[in-house]
Amino acid sequence: MNRISDQEFMFLADKYLRNELDGRERSDFKAYCAANPDRADQLRTHQLFLEQLKAHVDRKAVKQTLAAIANEYPADEKPEVKRETTLATLWNKYKINSLIAASVAIVAVFSTLWLSGYYKTIETTTSNYSALRRDMNTVKRNVSAQNAVINSINSEQRKGNKSESHFGATGFLVSANGYVVTNYHVVKDADSVHLQNIAGEAFRAEVLYIDPANDLALLHISDSTYRPLKSAPYTFKESTSAIGEEVFTIGFPRDDMVYGQGYLSSLTGYAGDTTAYQISIPVNPGNSGGPVLDSRGNVIGIISGKQNGLDGASFAIKTEALLKSISAIPQDSLSDKLLISKKNSLHGLARTEQIRRVQDYVYMVKVF
Repeated sequence: MNRISDQEFMFLADKYLRNELDGRERSDFKAYCAANPDRADQLRTHQLFLEQLKAHVDRKAVKQTLAAIANEYPADEKPEVKRETTLATLWNKYKINSLIAASVAIVAVFSTLWLSGYYKTIETTTSNYSALRRDMNTVKRNVSAQNAVINSINSEQRKGNKSESHFGATGFLVSANGYVVTNYHVVKDADSVHLQNIAGEAFRAEVLYIDPANDLALLHISDSTYRPLKSAPYTFKESTSAIGEEVFTIGFPRDDMVYGQGYLSSLTGYAGDTTAYQISIPVNPGNSGGPVLDSRGNVIGIISGKQNGLDGASFAIKTEALLKSISAIPQDSLSDKLLISKKNSLHGLARTEQIRRVQDYVYMVKVF
């Protein structure tokens, strides 16, 4: 199991503790924790919190039950109070120390949960960060439903023809010989994938590798009509960019390519996700998988989502995560060698010229 985000880890941890994982998933999760001691500590802390929370609820229920029983006795018929037992005597003597120790333990647990991002995880599960993905899935479902109606009405006319129904996103070349990166949520459950360039040419593509934890997918253009391009004009930045740095993206939120410009507003993504940036560029579902470039022509991220209700609160997966994902791909699964460009020909150019040179390497991803 590859390194997963804090949000996905806590989601799997909850399922693990509730025994909702199947045999293989449970084994994979235990192996992952064994290989990552920090995750194992996080799991133990989370389990301790849940156990103490359950104990607190149980104690409260017992107190309520005892109070209800006591209230059933008339005031003048209360049971005779017996002499204190040894246990009660010890409790009265040391209860202050015990309460202090318990308080310290609870504070420690809650502090650990805060530092580990647990509360951010809770916030994430109740937020609308995934609205971008839901929008795309809704489009897919609606288009599929419409297509089914059309097929039933015009079945004879459409025999042998490929359905034109699709939902779209963006992808871009990481290697000029046909390797394209996009988001995993774009191609998940796809029957077929086609890529269309700015000239309107369409090519079949196959999904070679997926990295759900980082929401990444690597495609390869498998169409015989495709002619490899020259080396990509951009490079992939491995170091962290600076807040306030000017960035831009081009993608396909509609059938035509659209340019967006803004700045890097945070070094972390939603809920403090360290594998992503927050950027100030407004995005729409079709922007998913598009490149985010700095003014010097370095790709610094891949558009992945947005937060509804906040204008320009968009998120991009850092190229560091992309490069790690690519390095994990088994080389024997690739038909051609994947060569990431190390030469940047965009530095120092005017923005219009940068866009002109990049646009041939960005594709509309059509998922059928």
